[in-house]
Amino acid sequence: MILTRGPLLASLLAVTLAAGAAPLKTDTAKSSITATFKQMNVPVEATFRTFSAQLDYDPAKPEAARASVDITTASLDLGDPDMNNEVAKKDWFNSAQFPKATFVSSAIKPAGPGKLNVTGKLTIKGKAANVSFPLAVRSEGGKQLFEGALPIRRLAYNIGDGEWKDTSMVADEVVIRFRVLAGQ
Repeated sequence: MILTRGPLLASLLAVTLAAGAAPLKTDTAKSSITATFKQMNVPVEATFRTFSAQLDYDPAKPEAARASVDITTASLDLGDPDMNNEVAKKDWFNSAQFPKATFVSSAIKPAGPGKLNVTGKLTIKGKAANVSFPLAVRSEGGKQLFEGALPIRRLAYNIGDGEWKDTSMVADEVVIRFRVLAGQ
């Protein structure tokens, strides 16, 4: 029997994909990504209205998991249309040139029951940095719920250029919180 290269490669790819983690579908209606920061020392929470998450996760093999998230930067909702337009401008997210912020995992490791440690690359406004954060995971309604928080410094990503580099008005510290519900 002679196997041609095409079917052989397709078979190997199918076996490789079947051996990996299972891709999950994100329930965006029950998922959220927020950014919390202080403006003039008053806490502000804003919500990213548009994002997508690709998760490959099998609770039996968490170390084989992979995750990537794309956030539409112009979708940040601060509760005021004028402020929403302002943060999309060049000094803040420069959404015209950098429409997406992204996270791509490079390692996901078990850290105890219902806990994972995630490492990967976060890219915002063209600036990329390696980040690590703890992640809680549990079953909810037959799906997997992933919850976590990632503290960043906005100035490391050039968020708030010009006069906005002054951290007395808007603090440098930002916490990105996420709740992602996903299932088969």
